[in-house]
Amino acid sequence: MSTLVVLGTQWGDEGKGKVVHYLAEQADYIVRYQGGNNAGHTLIYENKPFVLHLIPSGILFPKKICIITNGVVVDPKALKEEIDVLKKKKIPIDGRFFVSERAHVILPYHKLIDGMLESDTTQTKIGTTKKGIGPCYTDKVRRVGIRVIDYIDKEVFLELLDQNLKEKENMLKRVCDIKKLKAEILKDHAVLSKFLKKYVADTSVMIADAIAKKKKVLFESAQGTMLDLDYGTYPFVTSSNPTSGGASTGVGMGPSNVDAVLGVVKAYTTRVGEGPFPTELFDKTGEFLREKGQEFGATTGRPRRCGWFDAVVLRHSVRVNGIKHLILTKLDCLEGLDKIKVCVAYKYKGKILKDFPASRIVQRDCKPVYEEMPGLNGIVRGVTKFEKLPANAKKYIKRLEQLVGAKIDLISLGRKREETIPASKNVKLF
Repeated sequence: MSTLVVLGTQWGDEGKGKVVHYLAEQADYIVRYQGGNNAGHTLIYENKPFVLHLIPSGILFPKKICIITNGVVVDPKALKEEIDVLKKKKIPIDGRFFVSERAHVILPYHKLIDGMLESDTTQTKIGTTKKGIGPCYTDKVRRVGIRVIDYIDKEVFLELLDQNLKEKENMLKRVCDIKKLKAEILKDHAVLSKFLKKYVADTSVMIADAIAKKKKVLFESAQGTMLDLDYGTYPFVTSSNPTSGGASTGVGMGPSNVDAVLGVVKAYTTRVGEGPFPTELFDKTGEFLREKGQEFGATTGRPRRCGWFDAVVLRHSVRVNGIKHLILTKLDCLEGLDKIKVCVAYKYKGKILKDFPASRIVQRDCKPVYEEMPGLNGIVRGVTKFEKLPANAKKYIKRLEQLVGAKIDLISLGRKREETIPASKNVKLF
């Protein structure tokens, strides 16, 4: 295999950044195919913490090519800040980092609109990060967006900016002075367009060439399957497609170019923001998981909602993504629990549901049907071989495989890339 898509199978925060960082050493290209800087990856590299929001996790490895494709929405200011931090930490960027000329640009008015929509009591509260992601994707779909190739061409940018400000004036004038907003955007543009220009490329062609040369290409998503615009808990979703199908349109390649899909799944379930969460815990166990797993958003610092493992969600993810392989993260965070529950189905109005429902009412009101298992009964953190895991931990892993219909190939037992063990012999994803 030479191409691999890595994606989240729950509501995000499954540990994709660490997984991509782990696999990046084997890859030649690491490619981000959707989302924006509302996603955050916390990594440990050479015993130092790194938090990345836009740039693929593989950037920490020398000589790896990292790409942001057209499916991503890019905040030039946020990107510059991230690159500046990496350069200060002596991470080389130039010559091995590229941004698609077709990616859409997030501008200050997108953030203002995001904040207004989120605070509007007449609108459904989604719980966004107010980074302007949704409004930027909205402009893209409405065909009024500004792409990177437009942003770095001053004449084109000025024309499109005026069109956008005029169109959005009635809304924006409620929260800002339009003339001052335009002056701020133009001031930033003078610096940011020059900064961005040296990284711009036709990344679809770059990736096609890499695949033709049998280079190993790793594609990474942001968020998770249950936040997918089509297959997530709509309307409490992101504005793009983190599912494997999103890789094709988000990169500019045919689906036949994807050799395999690796799903990242947490040993329990978490969610940030609003929306249904059938296995959410409101008791001491939920607090235990939050503290043990350090479940606080890398981008916002918000505490994550925590709950038991949901096999209904995972079966849904396995199906819509075509997942054959999984990596299980944060198994060590279940240490200390006497009993562990797994949701095997939902119950709604007396009916048992084994497939994830589309109805927002059913999603909200269904109750989890649990199967109880004994606690792991032993030390998990620090284990370096699958055989040395406690017997109950191995039983838990086996039961999850049976319930979701995919093989768990790797197990992550900490944030460091070294804290990863194969679940069977001869595990080879690339």
